[in-house]
Amino acid sequence: MRKISYNKLWKLLVDKKMGKADLRKAAEVAPNTMTKLRRDESVSMTVLLRIADCLDCDISDICEFIREEK
Repeated sequence: MRKISYNKLWKLLVDKKMGKADLRKAAEVAPNTMTKLRRDESVSMTVLLRIADCLDCDISDICEFIREEK
């Protein structure tokens, strides 16, 4: 089984000196979607593409799938 991690996104925001609220506004992401991101829950591909466009990066720069130990 795999789970998703958005740790790359949070590191990228630090590198770009951008806060989570700034990202939410710039990418027009709903507050409940930001909560899902913080909890490493699934969000739509559309949201990931908007975030990637906003940060001028690829989806693989903001999330990754991690294999969970059984």
